[in-house]
Amino acid sequence: QVQLVESGGGLVQAGGSLRLSCAASGGTLTMGWFRRAPGKEREFVGAITWNGKDTVYADSVKGRFTISRDNAESTVFLQMNSLKPEDTAAYYCAAHNSGNIYTPGSYGYWGQGTQVTVSS
Repeated sequence: QVQLVESGGGLVQAGGSLRLSCAASGGTLTMGWFRRAPGKEREFVGAITWNGKDTVYADSVKGRFTISRDNAESTVFLQMNSLKPEDTAAYYCAAHNSGNIYTPGSYGYWGQGTQVTVSS
């Protein structure tokens, strides 16, 4: 059983930064970040392999967001820089199960989400 708890969301002005954390228990897996804006589908943000050596990002956040992990602390991070109003969403971390890492259905465990609001 994997349990995930996100933290670090909040309100920030456009151009600002936030760092989200995802505390994980129950194993070391490839981890993903997703987001869901009001009225929209859940969207892939990025993912990191179990050892932290490889990351992949959605085009919409590439160059602005960085995923890292500290396996000793069982924590995955999402550093978000140069935030834009369109980044406003609930952000979720998830533990990959099998299949396409871009697809929410490939993840077996989810956190409760943390809200990020970017004001213009």
